[in-house]
Amino acid sequence: MSGGRVSVRGSELTFRVRLTPRGGRDAVEAWSAGVDGAEHLKARVSKAPEDGEANAALIALLAETFDLPKTRVRIAAGETARLKTIAIAAGTPELAARIARYGDAA
Repeated sequence: MSGGRVSVRGSELTFRVRLTPRGGRDAVEAWSAGVDGAEHLKARVSKAPEDGEANAALIALLAETFDLPKTRVRIAAGETARLKTIAIAAGTPELAARIARYGDAA
């Protein structure tokens, strides 16, 4: 399954995140569309983008938000950019659906 908010290839899930470092707090907010129409999760961390601190904080935040070990979450692309591709190893269809619905009104 591919396309939409979360792509699934085998047991790996990928999705895009737009990170705001020095955001005052650590939070995953909601899905948003970029100018190209592609959707991404908006997240903010209090750490600065120095020495990989903001990226490490993002990984920890995503792991906590989705109840995963940090070792299963990695930045697959965009380490030095605000828009990042996140990969989650050993993902399930249920987890993909949960991520895709994150922040949507109930």
